[in-house]
Amino acid sequence: MRYFRTPSIVSKLFSGLNWEFADCEDSLFLTFDDGPTPEITEWVLETLDKYNAKATFFCLGRNVERHPKIYNKIIKAGHSVGNHTFSHLKGWLYGPLEYIKDVELASSFIKSNLFRPPYGRIRPVQAELLQPNYKIIMWNVLTGDYDKNQSPEECLENTIKMIKPGSIIVFHDSVKAERNLRYVLPKVLEHYNEKLNFKAISMDF
Repeated sequence: MRYFRTPSIVSKLFSGLNWEFADCEDSLFLTFDDGPTPEITEWVLETLDKYNAKATFFCLGRNVERHPKIYNKIIKAGHSVGNHTFSHLKGWLYGPLEYIKDVELASSFIKSNLFRPPYGRIRPVQAELLQPNYKIIMWNVLTGDYDKNQSPEECLENTIKMIKPGSIIVFHDSVKAERNLRYVLPKVLEHYNEKLNFKAISMDF
């Protein structure tokens, strides 16, 4: 089952991870997974700039290796970046050593102490091994922009319905999500522009 807002029981089971920033009552935290992607990431940067919004990009090491210029544009624009593994591994399918090795490979391209597990799937032992060096960022609002069975209008409605101050919101700067993302992102920015600040997640522990 796909959840738009993370169930409280899940966040309680993994209480050492960051699911939202409830104390940031004046802010929202937009995040983008799986880039950089030539077809969409630069459009995301231009759209964020129109609203003076900052965000956090959880990048795949293999994509940064392929598209270093776009990665550098993200950083120069004042956004945060995070490690999203090198190969987009689903943590439940891999042992801790193999998983950590892939994260470390990504770290040679992505200079950040923020980490997000692909699919949100990470074993407790993997999280435990990463936490001395990384702030693990999850989310409490999943837009589902990658879901081709969800119309752009549905994606927008579900996203806005679940957002609250301090939310960490997941979008994807990927070709798969492009149709919904191009429709939803500008409208979310416009809807909240005069109500809340859009902030990048700090890389400071």
